[in-house]
Formats: sequence, structure tokens, C-alpha cells
Amino acid sequence: MEALYGAARIEAVFQAARGEGRCLLIPYLTLGYPTPRASLALVRAVTEAGADIVELGIPFSDPLADGPTIQRATHVALEQGMTVTRCLESAAALRCGGVQVPFLFMTYYNPILAYGEAPFCRACRESGVDGLIVPDLPLEEAASLQEACEREGLALVFLLAPTSTDERIRKVAGRSRGFIYLVSVTGVTGAREHLPPDLAAFVQRVRRQTDQPLCVGFGISLPEQVQEVARVADGVIVGSAILERAAKEDGIEQVGSFVSTLRRALDPRLTRGSL
Repeated sequence: MEALYGAARIEAVFQAARGEGRCLLIPYLTLGYPTPRASLALVRAVTEAGADIVELGIPFSDPLADGPTIQRATHVALEQGMTVTRCLESAAALRCGGVQVPFLFMTYYNPILAYGEAPFCRACRESGVDGLIVPDLPLEEAASLQEACEREGLALVFLLAPTSTDERIRKVAGRSRGFIYLVSVTGVTGAREHLPPDLAAFVQRVRRQTDQPLCVGFGISLPEQVQEVARVADGVIVGSAILERAAKEDGIEQVGSFVSTLRRALDPRLTRGSL
């Protein structure tokens, strides 16, 4: 039997987690940060610590959806020579090293356009990448990339914000594959002390329109926040809080310990109930 890949691998992970009654943990890491070699070690560390899916950020010069932490990380990675090709090679190296969890490239549209949509999706498949998140690509302009993704079996994940209308939610629910990315706040990425008070209502509003898995990201940095999100969502995405630790002298150990703490916070016995 052929091993699962792409959207099918992502869907299988969500199905298994639902059977266990738990929320998925999805860390974000910028490839090439703090160094190309260290970024690979960080991916291995978060998977060993319990990550279910890993978002791999492709460094881009104008990361408009990201706050200072990820902006800094992408700048450092670009200075060290990270390119789209090197990111694809990094993903392939991780697969060759035995990392099995689904990978999603978090990238902006410009690098994909420069590489070519069809060649990029084919290279993703060959490198072991299972899907894409492209925050600056509107649904209305995504048809050709989605076709390229579908030819290779990749998931193309779309985003919704608290300001999304019911009509917008329906459209995204009909097009997103793998899961739907719910942006918790109307702003950029970055650790925050408190979750928005209307987060549960936002998740429930989307839930009424679809049975697709819903994952919440932007601003989540504490185990207590992870627990809160887990009570209403299928996955929780954490990025800036991880990258802040990655830059430390003992960054790999700190990241592994932090992700382990987040994973323990997702124990179903601790997350039953609702916000």
C-alpha cells in the first residue's frame, strides 16, 4: 500500500486526532533561521516533542502578514542565502532523515510565481511537502495555483479572519483543502498576552458552515492559550513564541522543551469544555 502524502496525509492526521479526542499542535519555523543547519535540527526537535504538523516558512523579503519576530527571522535567513530551492532541499533532507509528520510551506505568492506554479508544486511533491499556505493570495486569484496543487495531490489552505463575512466563509470552506486557517486577530503574527474575547464565537460561526478541520493561529504563545483554543478548534498554530526561543544559545533545547509543554497542555483531559 502506497504511503499517504499531500492532502491525504494531512487529513489522516486530523482523523486520527479526532479519534483520540484531541487538538493538533502545529508549530511554525522559518527555514534557514537561526542558521540553515539549526533550522533542520529545530524541525526534528518539534516533531520529537509532539508536533502533529509543521509549517515551514519560506523566507521572503516582504512578509506583510508577519510581525517583528518572523520578519526578523526571515531577514536573517535571507542574509544566509536561503532560497526557494534551498527550502525544497531542506524539506527533502528532513524526509530522508526520517521525519514523517505533514509539512506545509508557509509562503507568499511572489516566490511561487517566480519559480512557476506547476514546477513549484511538482517540486513540493518530490521534496515531501504536503501543502501550501499563501496568506497574500486571494481566493479569487488562486484558481491556477489550486489546479497545480490538485494535480500533485497537495493541500492549499486558505485563511479566514474575524472580519470574514458568512459568504466569504462559505467560499473558503468550499475551496480550502486539509484545513481552514483561522486568523485569531485582525493584525499580524506575534505573541500576545491575551486571546481575543470573541474567538470562540468566530470559530463557532465558521463551524456552522463546514465540517472541515479548523486551526487557529496568530498571537498564541502560552500553554493556557493553547488549552483555550483546543476547546473549540481542531488545531492550534504557534510561531513567534517558538522563534523567540530558537534564537537563544540553547535554542534547540528550549524549543523542544517549550513544544513539549504545549503538547502536554493539549491533553484531552485538560481541554474538555468550551471557551
